Amino acid sequence: MLQYFVRRLLLAIPTFFVCTVIVFFIVQLAPGGPLEQQVQALKAAAANERGGGGGTGMGDQAIPPTALAELERYYGFDKPIWKQYLMWLGVSPRPMESADLPVELNKPRQAGNGLTVVVTERNGTYTVSDATSPGVPLEGWQAEYQRLSAGTYQLRAFKTEYAGILTGFFGKSHRYQEPVWDLMISRMPISLQFGLIGIVLGYAVSIFLGVTKGLNHGSRFDVISSGVVFIMYSIPGWALGSVLLVIFSTDAGLNILPLRGFESTDYQDLELGSKIADRLIHFVLPTIAYTIGSFATLTMLMKNSLLDNLGQDYIRTAFAKGIRESRVIWLHAMRNSIIPIASRLGSLISIFLASSYLVEFVFGIEGMGRLSFMAVLTRDYPIVFAFTVFNVVFVLVGAMISDFILAMVDPRIKFK
Repeated sequence: MLQYFVRRLLLAIPTFFVCTVIVFFIVQLAPGGPLEQQVQALKAAAANERGGGGGTGMGDQAIPPTALAELERYYGFDKPIWKQYLMWLGVSPRPMESADLPVELNKPRQAGNGLTVVVTERNGTYTVSDATSPGVPLEGWQAEYQRLSAGTYQLRAFKTEYAGILTGFFGKSHRYQEPVWDLMISRMPISLQFGLIGIVLGYAVSIFLGVTKGLNHGSRFDVISSGVVFIMYSIPGWALGSVLLVIFSTDAGLNILPLRGFESTDYQDLELGSKIADRLIHFVLPTIAYTIGSFATLTMLMKNSLLDNLGQDYIRTAFAKGIRESRVIWLHAMRNSIIPIASRLGSLISIFLASSYLVEFVFGIEGMGRLSFMAVLTRDYPIVFAFTVFNVVFVLVGAMISDFILAMVDPRIKFK
């Protein structure tokens, strides 16, 4: 078994990189990226200043080649796409945003933090050094001419660093102008609370309902509950959320639950008990909308698994020996029936990113779902790539955890 998990772990490494390569190249090659959006915004601004209607004929002339080159450099599009990928991974050095400046040969230039740099050239090699010690190279600094337009070049000095996902650096959001990690950490507690509540509620209700349906297979309760479960499954969470808001949170209905958000405006001033009660009240409707679709799958999986095991020979043998029905069902049949449910427990690690943009939009919640969806719409590449990395890691690790749990629940399972 240990050898199996070692092989799975080794296989997860190339799988991870293949997934990141596919997503990175697809997203980077997709039209409408942040550079194109910024260029269009500059063209529209230039057209408005001229009193035009926003046409693009004069817009191209409104963006100097130096400004366009600066935008490409800012968004990281001045390098080949394969180079961008290596820099994103952190295996290739990238220029530091705070230490990247245009310079002139042999002329000192302020670089911030009390540092003045000067670029010298000898035999075609450029050296960046402290102006107080010319000729002594500054560690990590480089200089090169970069093309601005046809026949136009600019000398730039910059300090490089290894910063990428392998070093724990996920970049800076183009839209929010904040580190991606900080944005995700600030929203992760909200998604984690939704995920935990939804999972506990979903499993508790589904297992109980599935067992009850299995023990009463074919009865009126089984038929009616199946219809209700599948109707619930067919209703989108956001649509149900909208209906629930009208019923419970507006003057047209009962108006007994909060309309938006996940906490009151005076939440920070409340006592601990009041904070818990306030958060629970705000989470009632969003949690129902969030978990409504998961009941059908787990319920029917539990029911069918129990029915399958109740028809096995070892169950008939147990009854023939005179063992009590409750003991046969809850000790023998349930132990094997729970295996399919246990195989899904590895996916629980994904609760850190559990979210639904439409549900969050309906209830006015700023969680992980809304952050990721808006990142896709606005082509906020650093956030999109960060979500990709976390999702791939969670799926791979969750699959291995599921295998481990299966081996613990059922010793008959052997991994080779």
